[in-house]
Amino acid sequence: MDKQKRIIVVGGGAAGLMAAGQAAEAGAEVLVLEKMKLPGRKICISGKGRCNLTNIAELSDFISHFGRSGKFLRQPFNAFFSTELIDFFESHGLALVKERGGRVFPASGKAPEVLKTMQQWLTGLGVSIRTDSRVESLMIQDGRIQGVICNGNAIPGNRVILATGGASYPATGSSGDGYRLAEAAGHTVIPIRPGLVPVETRGNLAYELAGLHLRNVGVRLLIDVQRRGKKKKKTDGFGELLFMKYGLSGPIILTLSNEIVDALRAGSGVELVLDLKPALNAQKLDNRLQRDFCKRNKESMDSVLRGLIPREMVAMCLGETEIDAHRLAGEVRAKERKRLCLWLKNIPFTVTGYRGFKEAIITNGGIDVREVDPHTMESKCCSGLYLTGELLDLQADTGGYNLQAAFSTGWQAGRAAADL
Repeated sequence: MDKQKRIIVVGGGAAGLMAAGQAAEAGAEVLVLEKMKLPGRKICISGKGRCNLTNIAELSDFISHFGRSGKFLRQPFNAFFSTELIDFFESHGLALVKERGGRVFPASGKAPEVLKTMQQWLTGLGVSIRTDSRVESLMIQDGRIQGVICNGNAIPGNRVILATGGASYPATGSSGDGYRLAEAAGHTVIPIRPGLVPVETRGNLAYELAGLHLRNVGVRLLIDVQRRGKKKKKTDGFGELLFMKYGLSGPIILTLSNEIVDALRAGSGVELVLDLKPALNAQKLDNRLQRDFCKRNKESMDSVLRGLIPREMVAMCLGETEIDAHRLAGEVRAKERKRLCLWLKNIPFTVTGYRGFKEAIITNGGIDVREVDPHTMESKCCSGLYLTGELLDLQADTGGYNLQAAFSTGWQAGRAAADL
């Protein structure tokens, strides 16, 4: 393979495989170097094994999920967005379905089908994929890429696309190698930390409820930054929550976790307040309780509460509110009802920590996007080097946003790199 026509893609995940295929379609000869025994391992476990490919949200809404860094993605998304990604997979024989929240999945519900579709596409294009091939360093001369050192051997090439992923789920191969390679090329790496990750809480409350899955609940995030002369910062969330032996997980917690992790790292106190009845304010909830207690006045409180909250929480609720389980609903006094109302809408959890990269869905932090050209994904520090996917300091919440960013930046890099 002629060095002048060779594009080397480091990493065989979503961004890397898309980049490789686009470069090959544009006429380049492409070599993918994957350090694991098989490519695409993270694709196969994404979306709980179903692979949430993208989201059909409008562009402005989509970008807003990335926060302040989202504007960088406007160029890659303008070139290759959810509509194009859906067309790509369906044109290659993979049926897709749209689900609640605009999420898009393979119709089969099997993430490996996504990888299989991409591998067949790449095989047809003549892309070479070498597994068990770890890139130790980049070959750079006078600010221009010259190739890579892989398994101790030099592989020349005047275009290299870094698509090694972040540091989350390191067992899939995303162990942070790309950050070291980028830094060696002169890039700034924003400190990385686990993103979309479960959190650990104080006390036995979560432990006692471990395994319980709640839907349609509210959570308030309180960050105590009074040491800086400010009051508590509040963020609200709504959705599904899962109790774990060590603390809390589930979509609503994962979405809030990015703020939680940064607050804890800054030394701030963090508290989560669970609202079991977010659709009702305190007065409406009290009215609801009065009606229920009147209608079921001859029933014991443990029986009545099973119609209000999950069975697993009844004993805990009665204990926390100091209401006798055998007390008849019609005998409950106003002050007891007020305590119950307060508990239902304000169950506190003090956050003491968060889980590590092994349980994080994404990596927060990464290569500073100000050092990358959003029109091409080419490095501004090293000519001929392209940076994609989770390596970049670009993160969104759950819903297909992060995987779309990987595909879009991979698409952009592959096309640009092939424009030799």
